[in-house]
Amino acid sequence: MSLPMATVTLEAVSKSFGTVPVVHELSCSIAQGELVALLGPSGCGKTTTLLMLAGIYRPSSGVLRFDARMVNDVPPRQRNIGMVFQSYALYPHLTVYENLAFPLRLQHQPRAVIAQKVTAMAALVQLQDLLQRKPAQLSGGQQQRVALGRALIKAPDVLLFDEPLSNLDTELRVQMRTEIKRLQQTLGITAVLVTHDQVEALSMADRILVLRAGRLQQLADPHTLYHQPANTFVARFIGSTPMNFVPVAVSTAPDTFHLVDTSWCFPVPRTVWTPGVQGSEGVAHFTLGIRPEDIPLQLSSGDQLLPATLTLLEPLGREVLLSVTCGPHALKVVVPAPCRLTPGTVVWLDLGHGPHHLFDSETGLAFASR
Repeated sequence: MSLPMATVTLEAVSKSFGTVPVVHELSCSIAQGELVALLGPSGCGKTTTLLMLAGIYRPSSGVLRFDARMVNDVPPRQRNIGMVFQSYALYPHLTVYENLAFPLRLQHQPRAVIAQKVTAMAALVQLQDLLQRKPAQLSGGQQQRVALGRALIKAPDVLLFDEPLSNLDTELRVQMRTEIKRLQQTLGITAVLVTHDQVEALSMADRILVLRAGRLQQLADPHTLYHQPANTFVARFIGSTPMNFVPVAVSTAPDTFHLVDTSWCFPVPRTVWTPGVQGSEGVAHFTLGIRPEDIPLQLSSGDQLLPATLTLLEPLGREVLLSVTCGPHALKVVVPAPCRLTPGTVVWLDLGHGPHHLFDSETGLAFASR
């Protein structure tokens, strides 16, 4: 089964409700067959953006295009979109067959064509043995498959997901992530996924658009977002345990940072010393980001290791998350399980190990991610 594909383009799109701005001049392009996730905290404008794509909201300014067609004033039914909701939105009095067939009946397609398409879609979403059941007789994952099949069966140009996995338990969420990605790749359909769950976005999307207060922070593939965040917000938001941030200044020693408000210094690789950092010796303060898994921890002192005090242990299965204090600075460190340390233990950290992420302390923008 092949579906049409569309390129989706947003050109300086903004949306306000009265005097309250929600989305600010958002520009991006989503390629044919690409799955892009809109990711950000609650209230960042991701659902509003999705509803503008769906035609439920009209942009206050800017242009929305499906391929070359401007769709700002095109009503939802004429946009040829499919939408999968958080609440599934199935018709409880209809069977699985009837729910799948409903969009085709609205199009007045012949009964034989409907039967053929429903059978094919049921097989695609693995519901062929459940066609005579009603939604109340299905599990959450099965209901989500029905909702997905109903959105796909009318061959939409664009498929929109509004937090589709939020109502599922952990096991079903993992299963449906795989299922949705499999179907999207098999059909090659252009898709937009709204989620506040970074794991969901990282595992499913080809690219992720990170929003904060209605403004685009970064649009990139998952690897780039994790390893080369554009600013401190993205660096903090992406990663199962947030990135550590500490204030540092250029030391008088070559290729060395001084940890602000302490007497400790540590070396960093030459790759971090970009033109924006060089020449600021002894004066400029920066924000250094290091992920918890990138900080080696030792139980004895060593050359250029910084002492820290363990304050809390959080077992995470195969890993243990440690909270430590290094002078006035609180840090997180991930170590393999089991960990037999106890709060109050003095440990030593290698902050020079990296990779390092260096940010402007005023703007939050990245200098380097090495």
